[in-house]
Amino acid sequence: MKTRRIALIAGLSALACLTAPVASFAQAYPNKTIKLVVPFPAGGATDLVSRVVAQQLGIELGQSVVVENRAGAAGVIGSEAVARSAPDGYTILIATSSTHTIGPILNPKIPYSPTKDFTPIMFLASSPQVVVVPMSSPVKTMPELIEYIKKNPGKLNFGSAGTGGIPHLSTERFLAMTGTKMTHVPYKGTALAMPDLMAGRLDVMFDSISVSLPHIRDGKIRALAVTSPTASSVAPDIPPLSKFVPGYESLTWFGVFGPAGMSEPVLNKLNAALNQSLKDPKVLAQLAKLGFDPGGGSSADFAKKMIQESAVWNKVITDGNITIEK
Repeated sequence: MKTRRIALIAGLSALACLTAPVASFAQAYPNKTIKLVVPFPAGGATDLVSRVVAQQLGIELGQSVVVENRAGAAGVIGSEAVARSAPDGYTILIATSSTHTIGPILNPKIPYSPTKDFTPIMFLASSPQVVVVPMSSPVKTMPELIEYIKKNPGKLNFGSAGTGGIPHLSTERFLAMTGTKMTHVPYKGTALAMPDLMAGRLDVMFDSISVSLPHIRDGKIRALAVTSPTASSVAPDIPPLSKFVPGYESLTWFGVFGPAGMSEPVLNKLNAALNQSLKDPKVLAQLAKLGFDPGGGSSADFAKKMIQESAVWNKVITDGNITIEK
């Protein structure tokens, strides 16, 4: 697996230095509907951000952009489908750090390479998680939680949306940085984990702020911290975890990819339209309301970001001896 991780990071480095390969390009692009594939179910964070951006992207390109959910296998099914599509710009993917940095490190059997099978188009947005506990929990603050875990090593449990996902690895990074230990209870999605957290069958969870915030506001769970380096604009009263664990940060990124082999003119047109979409006040307001911070930049910028993210999570996975079987 170590060889696999090294190869992934090396491939990302090479990707950052390359321009998109030139393929046939129709001058009229786009002249038909564009399909934006979301490799996760409707209602999740990836789906939410895609629907905010898709309409404005269609306006910028002068064509309809239709969101298609192709969920399954932790994002693998939809991602592979796009990787095998024609590189003509009419089938693109909105993916995450789970599908394009963490997944390939953890699982050598993933049927695609994030470096060889995709063209990175643009870093779209990022979102922190929020550390939440049941309302019945005795802890009210992050320092209290850390002390509680230290006094009960291995006795508390934390839930996640699945082994190897951002919530799981964010928790593992927190445990490593605080020298604490909890028991991992993986679920097949947040929808199944959240009721157990509310009922007190789980002690803590790191979860997407866009998903957890309604439950926090309804008084069903208690928020202790956010994983962004500073407080989130959507919930400024929740302190950043870095205030209590210096240097801690964990953000889920969302990015747009096309299949490998996209022509440079198509890539540039999509990148420009996406950047312009993120300047629209309505899009910015919707993203902020959901707890997303807008991204932007060039294809090369995005490739470099993937390199940095891979290095961070590779260390978390290696130090924690985390496997997909764990």
